[in-house]
Parts: sequence; structure tokens; C-alpha cells
Amino acid sequence: MFFAAVIGLSLGVLGSGGSIVTLPVLIYIAGVEAHQAIGMSMAIVGATSLFGALLQLRRGNVALRPALIFSATGMAGAFAGSTATHLISKTTLLLMFAALMLLVGSFMLRKPSYQKSRVCSIPRCLAVGFAVGLLTGFLGVGGGFLIVPALVFSAGLDTRLAGGTSLAVIALNSAMGLAGQLRYIRVDWGLLAEFLLFAMIGMLGGITLAQRLHETVLRRLFAVALIVLAVVIAELNL
Repeated sequence: MFFAAVIGLSLGVLGSGGSIVTLPVLIYIAGVEAHQAIGMSMAIVGATSLFGALLQLRRGNVALRPALIFSATGMAGAFAGSTATHLISKTTLLLMFAALMLLVGSFMLRKPSYQKSRVCSIPRCLAVGFAVGLLTGFLGVGGGFLIVPALVFSAGLDTRLAGGTSLAVIALNSAMGLAGQLRYIRVDWGLLAEFLLFAMIGMLGGITLAQRLHETVLRRLFAVALIVLAVVIAELNL
């Protein structure tokens, strides 16, 4: 269950990335069927994110207003995306996933030019929230790698606050996406419980580590991790 702990660590440090690790671990290591793995990934990352969001809330690292605004339309998008994803082949989905990761990672490497604040334009955040939720459900992942930059660029949050806030959004979006997936799959609840235990242990360590790192370091770690994972996933599916 080493990889389950890595999933939690990733979510705790960056507020994202765990779902990227979860899906290939379930498919290639645990031997779970691809569509079943998508649903289980949402359950694992959603539950772990909820645990982390509660911890981050106590530390003041969750902006509730942007989280609720993003989730209002994000949950609807996630449910719709979880239906559409079954129309696309696994290989196509993963290649689309890799391309999107590469794009977001490149944006996050650039020096941000936004002014940090907790003010969020409601129409813009609702629109972005739906788009992020749709991609979350469609790609079968928690979507933190999309939510963090969306919170940074659309809501004006700094990277640390966006990371904590993204955990709350991931939890809500994943719950709705899982509800959509349960119409098509059966879940191995025993394997799910085992993953969750180790992922939450990793989450505790990740949140502690995040408090010791500078914002610029967090952003660059996030971006580099996305680019590396994008290349690996593309190589495996070409």
C-alpha cells in the first residue's frame, strides 16, 4: 500500500495529483478493470480529500466562498462527465488526460501575474467550475490539477490557499462523479477501505510538509510533477 500513501501525500502537499497516481495504480498494480478503477479512484481521492479539507480548514487554508461557488456547478459537470466518459476508449481518455496535464503544468511554471485575494467573480467561477467538473467526471479523476490553477487564475487565491480549497472542491465533485459511475460499475469495498487507510496516513504527512515549503516551491513542484506524469502517461499509451 506504499502507492496509496503516496496518493495521500500528494494531495496533502499540493492539494491535487493523488488521482493521477490512483488510476494507474489500480489498473496496473491492483489489476482492477479500467472503468471500475475510474469509479474507485473517485471514491479514494474524494474521501481522502474530504479528510484533508477538514484538516486544512482548521489551519485556515480553505476559502469557503470560492469552494462553494466552484462546487455548485462543478458537481453538475462531474455527473454529466461521468456519463460521457463511457463513450470514449481508455487509450483516448488517457492521451487527452496527458495533453491537458502538460498544458496546465506549463501554465503553472510561468510567474503568476494575478493579484492574490479571496474575491471571486461569481459568473466566471460558476462557468469555470462547471468546465472543471465536466472534465473531472469525463477523465475519471479528482481534478485537482485543474482546480488549483482555476482557483489561482479565476478566484485570485495564492497557491497554498488554492491547494487547501481544492481539497473541498475535489471531495464534492468526486462524490457526484462517483454517483454517476455507480450506475455502470461495481466497487471492491475491501480494496477501497485498504487504500483509504494508507492514503489518509500519507495525507497527514503531506499537509505538515506543505506548511514548511514556500509558495513558489509548491507551484514549481506541482508544475514539474504534472509535466513528468504527462510524458509517462503519453508514452504508455502511444
